[in-house]
Amino acid sequence: MELAQFDWTLYWFMFPVALCVATTATFSGIAGSALFAPIFLVVFPLLGPEYQFPGVAAAIGVALLTATFGLSSGVVAYLRRRLIDFRSAVPFILVAVPFGIFGAFMLAALKEHQELLRGAYALLMAVLATILFRRRKPGPGAAAAPEGAPAGQAMREIVERDGTVYRFAVPRQGKGAAATGLGAFLTGLLGVGIGEVVMPQLARRNRVPIQVAAATSLFVVVLTVASASFTQISTLVVAGGLAAVPWNVVVYTIPAVIIGGQIGPRLQGKVSQRAVEVGVGCLFTVIGVAMAVTALRNTLFG
Repeated sequence: MELAQFDWTLYWFMFPVALCVATTATFSGIAGSALFAPIFLVVFPLLGPEYQFPGVAAAIGVALLTATFGLSSGVVAYLRRRLIDFRSAVPFILVAVPFGIFGAFMLAALKEHQELLRGAYALLMAVLATILFRRRKPGPGAAAAPEGAPAGQAMREIVERDGTVYRFAVPRQGKGAAATGLGAFLTGLLGVGIGEVVMPQLARRNRVPIQVAAATSLFVVVLTVASASFTQISTLVVAGGLAAVPWNVVVYTIPAVIIGGQIGPRLQGKVSQRAVEVGVGCLFTVIGVAMAVTALRNTLFG
């Protein structure tokens, strides 16, 4: 298909949908691709054959590309609020980016195994939902130091643009590096995972204040997703030319996620982190079930 043959009005409805997805993603600190991929893989086929993507790789590639712009917009918003702890983000980035790229290459290698990828996606959603549903003691709020911090552990201070002070023990990745690598690999492979492992490490394990944890997590996520997205889209273009990428979806999703990326950070702190985790956990449960049913149906009935 040449670019001129795309129906540029077919996916008009994705503008409001993408706006909501990007707002949710930047607000909660997860990757928007976690929500876009199921829309492309489960919802689009229900709308009719003309809406269906050519395969899982194209869906995840476009999901990552779209998420990159939305997350970047969210990072800019957090930058303006001066909430990102760049020094704490570095150890996570050094692990996440290479593994994200590796996962993207693996998706290209497995693109012929469509139902296997859908089944893996469903399983991943179930695991992430279980993690989110587990109740743990939340980290302290603004201007509070973590209770029970190891004696002598260095403290860090982040001053928000409005003057709010966040003081906390310097986060340590430690054994969490394995989880970070796995989450990044799954992000490159299936479009989701990195935000769901970095955010808990910062907010739960290290007890970084939620506002700083969300901003820092999003910074790690956007670099990981951008790296995986570049790898995915490059692979699609090399294999099938520019027409291999569904640009008639991207023209609606990218402007919407840029706007949504500015809205999400403004809502940060207005809803409890626990409520956000339960809400996202429920959403992941629904996505996992839908993806599992789709994979099973396609396997049994073709």
